[in-house]
Amino acid sequence: MDIRKGDIVAWPTNLGWMMGPWLVYASLLNGASMALYNGSPLSSGFSKFVQDAKVTMLGVIPSIVRTWKSTDCIAGYDWSSIRCFSSTGEASNVDEYLWLMGRACYKPVIEYCGGTEIGGGFVSGSFLQPQSLAAFSTPVMGCRLFILGDDGHPIPEDAPGMGELALGPLMFGSSSTLLNASHYDVYFKEMPSWNGLVLRRHGDVFERTSRGYYRAHGRADDTMNIGGIKVSSVEIERICNAVDSCVLETAAIGVPPADGGPEHLVIAVVFKDPDNSTSDLNKLRISFNSAVQRNLNPLFKVSHVVALPSLPRTATNKVMRRVLRQQLAQVDHNSKL
Repeated sequence: MDIRKGDIVAWPTNLGWMMGPWLVYASLLNGASMALYNGSPLSSGFSKFVQDAKVTMLGVIPSIVRTWKSTDCIAGYDWSSIRCFSSTGEASNVDEYLWLMGRACYKPVIEYCGGTEIGGGFVSGSFLQPQSLAAFSTPVMGCRLFILGDDGHPIPEDAPGMGELALGPLMFGSSSTLLNASHYDVYFKEMPSWNGLVLRRHGDVFERTSRGYYRAHGRADDTMNIGGIKVSSVEIERICNAVDSCVLETAAIGVPPADGGPEHLVIAVVFKDPDNSTSDLNKLRISFNSAVQRNLNPLFKVSHVVALPSLPRTATNKVMRRVLRQQLAQVDHNSKL
């Protein structure tokens, strides 16, 4: 992010997430100031704070941007002091981030991805390279990225493709022990080797494009098998989020039927209006179905749509699709879905 003396850095986070300590060190070690807001970043109050504090680097997560766009709480505030945004925590959306750039004279969004157990990022955007929306342009210093093919082994490092991401085991700041689990079992057990080194498991699905950029597609355990075709939940959600203006966000879940067989595609939907109980969920299911078949795969079928007041999330704001899958599977087994 090229943080420097005189910068004012804001990133809604907490000290229990890696970005909390990151904010402290990245700003103060580089002679910048931290801009700390006491309240929700989803309010117009935060938008005014960014304006009044003259924030120059604003960190976000995609779900915050999605809410800003749907509520338009940024409208009327001057964010021209921002010279760049940065984003982490979830897979980004091109349309939402183009909208975000437009709030600050089309300043760039530097994507950043890592983990607490890595002590920082392993892939990032960079001011030294041309950038692509919702994409990373380079592994960070000292890191090597490997995309695993269907055979579980790395594809050539310069070849396009998509699969589970593995990391070179030698990284600055990466963990070597865990308090309550076997470090080897979690990160290295049954992983392939490269040049005599066992690769480190990360768990994200990543794509390397033909132009050499990287795109995140969510967690590997957030993929599902629909009619024999493996697909990322994020791909489906990006399509469903744009189907109807009343939809705030969605979660795509593959639910195994009680009597066995292929997974059913279930879409959990959160409406912008929390009191919205009149929406025709079957009509919405048909709209989701048409959009998914038109934009992703004509063989996919949305079996059910379930309305929820909110999606379950971790402390770092990642959607807990596994929890949703368990809940929906239980409902399905009770024949209530």
